[in-house]
Amino acid sequence: MAEELTEGTALPTQTYPITRAELIAYAGASGDHNPIHWSDRVATAVGLPGVVAHGMLTMALGGRALAAWAGDPARVREYGVRFTRPVVVPDDDEGVEVTVDGVVGAVGDGRARIDLTVTCAGTKVLGQARASVAVDD
Repeated sequence: MAEELTEGTALPTQTYPITRAELIAYAGASGDHNPIHWSDRVATAVGLPGVVAHGMLTMALGGRALAAWAGDPARVREYGVRFTRPVVVPDDDEGVEVTVDGVVGAVGDGRARIDLTVTCAGTKVLGQARASVAVDD
């Protein structure tokens, strides 16, 4: 894998849908039952534009894309983000799509630094999304 990578190599774009049903499933799995993730009334009362996806769910989609690209989740050694914008999920069967793009920022010492761009409807929703991925077997 390392010999194939150079700085600037683009990763394949990954797109993931998020619906309200997925928010409910994630709430059950994570234990985060905050009503901003399922109630428009509560979400708008606290100043949000509507129900929003869990930040950690959005981050996990970036991690999912990294693991798919790396071929093995164990290759992802470090991963961090800043939560910059909420992902608003409408109350319909369509939901929204989160898109993950990535580029190799650097390669060295058996690792590649991957810089991710995670967007929803053209708006960047995670900032400083970076990972370190092992590239030597």
